[in-house]
Amino acid sequence: MNKEGHVLNAALLGIGLGFVIEPSGTVDTLRVVVAVTIPVTLGALFPDVDTAFGKHRKTLHNLPVLAVFAAFPFVFGNLGYVWIGVFTHYVLDYLGSRRGIALFYPLSSSEYGFPSGVTTSSRFANVVTVVVTAVELAVAAAIVHVLPRYVDPGALGSLPV
Repeated sequence: MNKEGHVLNAALLGIGLGFVIEPSGTVDTLRVVVAVTIPVTLGALFPDVDTAFGKHRKTLHNLPVLAVFAAFPFVFGNLGYVWIGVFTHYVLDYLGSRRGIALFYPLSSSEYGFPSGVTTSSRFANVVTVVVTAVELAVAAAIVHVLPRYVDPGALGSLPV
């Protein structure tokens, strides 16, 4: 996807996740939308920094980079939603584009992608972006609202070490 697609994805995700996390539709929802949208957008744009250095869709489009962003909030206590933007950037490039991404770079330069993606210049790129975003939001809603019905959080604390 192109930068426009990643910004569209991040903006729609921020708004959608705001309502998934705080569905009341009140000022509290607006606060969550703002708190989520800005870091998700920053994270969604970060992987394309590799267009300025390194190899695009390799240097910053891989699982080790995602692991760093996912660990960041646990280590430093901030940037809690940035990893979501990085992750959704990868999902969009994997599912939405023909080229794919080098998930295991620097160990392997092989690029992986979904066979039905479109080129970044396709007139269908934004439609694909919206469809992928809708699927991402459905998964997020299931994780936040459905999964807890089937997983007992108390049981996780009593697992043997």
